[in-house]
Amino acid sequence: MTVASAKLSNYRQAPRKVRLIADLVRGKSADHALALLSMLPKRGSEPMSKLIKSAVANAKTGATELYISKIEVNGGVVFKRMMPRARGKGAQIKKRTSHITLSLDKKLPKKEKSQASSTKSQS
Repeated sequence: MTVASAKLSNYRQAPRKVRLIADLVRGKSADHALALLSMLPKRGSEPMSKLIKSAVANAKTGATELYISKIEVNGGVVFKRMMPRARGKGAQIKKRTSHITLSLDKKLPKKEKSQASSTKSQS
């Protein structure tokens, strides 16, 4: 069950580079992810933090109760350019874009193990 979601389309950075940032924040709480991204020296950290803030704003609850349950970085439109090379040839340059999809869920309360179940497993 997704509490809130947000999407960033056609972000002008290669998906391979954005996935590094997405892997860092996947599974973290929204507050912790924003703190990580504020100190991260990567270009994609600012748009990613904006996306998380947008998803938190879409949710009805506060950021402390939410965690990043799903984050996907897929390839978007690829701009193709040409660069002149030796002997009159042209080399293709691909300028890649990314689509980022983010989903937030509520944290489930941790279940305490009862002593009765732990004594059964020991005997």
